Order: sequence, then C-alpha cells, then structure tokens
Amino acid sequence: MTKLSVNINKIATLRNSRGGNVPNLLKTAKDIQEFGAEGITIHPRPDERHIRYQDARELPEVVYTEYNIEGNPIKSFMDLVLEVKPTQVTLVPDAVDAITSNAGWDTLKHKDFLVDVIAEFKANKIRTSIFVDPVAKMVEGAAKTGTDRIELYTEAYASEFEKGNKDGIKPYTEAALVANEVGLGINAGHDLNLENTAYFKQNIPNLLEVSIGHALIAESLYLGLENVVQMYLQKLK
Repeated sequence: MTKLSVNINKIATLRNSRGGNVPNLLKTAKDIQEFGAEGITIHPRPDERHIRYQDARELPEVVYTEYNIEGNPIKSFMDLVLEVKPTQVTLVPDAVDAITSNAGWDTLKHKDFLVDVIAEFKANKIRTSIFVDPVAKMVEGAAKTGTDRIELYTEAYASEFEKGNKDGIKPYTEAALVANEVGLGINAGHDLNLENTAYFKQNIPNLLEVSIGHALIAESLYLGLENVVQMYLQKLK
C-alpha cells in the first residue's frame, strides 16, 4: 500500500498572508491525519515564507503518523532536523530563492556531500530520502550515498499527463525498476493531483509514499479537505 503524506506548506502560506494563527497549522495537521492521511510533510525554507522553523519544532506535538521534513541540507536546515528528529528527511537541492523545487540531485557530482549528510542523519536514526529525476544513473548514484529511499520528481510526468501523453510515465517506471534492483525505497512527489495520481501509482512498482500538497489543498477549496484526503487514499489503493 502506498502511503499518502500531505504537504501542509500552503496552509502556512495562507496563515502567514494575514498574520495571526488562522488557519491553525497544528490543528490542520491533526485533522488531516484523522481524515486518513498517513503522514505530514513540510518544506521549510530559509526565509520562512510559509513553514517556519518553529512550526517544525511544534508539529511533533500533533503528528502521530510519519513526519517528513524536506529541504536543502544547509547548516540551519540540518540543525533543525537533528533537533526535531522526524521520521524522514528528504534532501532537495532547491536554491534559496526558488519558488518551488525544480530539479533533482546530481547524485554523481554531489556524491561525497550527500554521503556525509546522510551519514549524520542516519546516525540519529532518521530515515533519509533523496529527491531525484527519473534517470537511471542518478538512481544508481543515489544508492551509493547510503540513502534509504529516493523521491522521484514528478513534474515532467504531470506535465505530459496533462497533455494526454501517458508515455510520460515510462522514465519513471524504468527508474523505479532500477531502484528496486539496487534496494532503494521509492517515494514520489511534485504536481501529482487527483487526475494523475492513480495512473502513476499503477505504473511504479513498489511505490511506498507520495507527498502531495499544492494540488491537494487547491482541490480542497472546492471539495473539502476531508473528502479530498479520502479521494487520494482511494487513488492509491
């Protein structure tokens, strides 16, 4: 069964746009789990424009499923993760000024850096995942860093699916087969939505987890958060 981890960055964005504590991030995280989600994901950035570092520290009070923190492993991020000790840390090579994640790691070029970072997290019993493009050599490179999992960057798939090109799944299936061969767990995320998630799940062998935020929150504006969480769980069965 593929787990659904809900990224709550957009809840924090809405809160921050007005000030105060509405919507309440902790209550929303608690509710999302009660609606059936199997994990909560956050992606704090250095400018704290949505998720704040203090949010990351407070969320363990209410997260009783899996807690996944994504981000670029700069010193402040690493210090935060080592303090909070989430279930999983997902390493993403996003630039400081990036609006959203836009590329996976070059696991060959950055191998030594990733080996050191991952070793520190794993020494603290934190499961590790590396954000990668669906390229066989990058998956193979990820296996040599000591990571537990990869997270397939799914924007290209989502873009092709929207155009009606279902062949856009092929590189992801091939990358997943490589991951299976080298013993890596497989997560996925970015631009997955109610339209394209089921087909992705059907074509990725041993998909462990998807992290979905922007689309899920946007769809919830029309259909309601509880309904949408349940709809995703059906897609992932």
